[in-house]
Amino acid sequence: MYQIHDLYDLEHTLAKSYLEQFTYPWEALKGIKEFILALGPTLGEEYEEREENVWVHKTATVFPSAYLGSPCIIGPNTEVRHCAFIRGSALVGADCVVGNSVELKNVILFDHVQVPHYNYVGDSILGYYSHMGAGSITSNVKSDKTLVVFHGPDQKIETGQKKFGAMLGDHVEVGCNSVLNPGTVIGRNSNIYPTSCVRGFVPEGSIWKTHTGEIIEKQ
Repeated sequence: MYQIHDLYDLEHTLAKSYLEQFTYPWEALKGIKEFILALGPTLGEEYEEREENVWVHKTATVFPSAYLGSPCIIGPNTEVRHCAFIRGSALVGADCVVGNSVELKNVILFDHVQVPHYNYVGDSILGYYSHMGAGSITSNVKSDKTLVVFHGPDQKIETGQKKFGAMLGDHVEVGCNSVLNPGTVIGRNSNIYPTSCVRGFVPEGSIWKTHTGEIIEKQ
């Protein structure tokens, strides 16, 4: 339900071989920086190294006011808009949108991901065609600064991670101004209502309803 093969089609990311090493997606968070540093020099002539350890595909559009921190990779036909702040350790796939004033840090974005307006995405993995509505964010550190525990439907898993935002499966839709609390995992083809405060696990093909946290199966 919440293992990598349950959440993601790995054919839609340059991180396929990297992610295949792990069972749970959060296990990949600690090594994203090192993976990008190893992958970047192998990308070939279609990518430009615009600054040290910053690789941008020649078909990508990066607006002048955007900041690309090292290391990062920006994929084909992706658009990084005004004042986007990529702090580093970010692998952004093909045909993505990283919008105005969006902040990314220690993330993998699969192909066709959209984080188009005022989003914070940290220590997270966003699956193929997932979308975060305006103002929705991942909260990646607990208020008491203790290690994140994943609360699944049938077990609790000690992740060993102090920083763990959210794992969004393929085709997940997150409504505007929602907060995904530390350790959130959302199954494929699920929807989060706007202004929701989400925690724990949302099964594949579900709807998380606003305020109540009620989860219903999609019809």
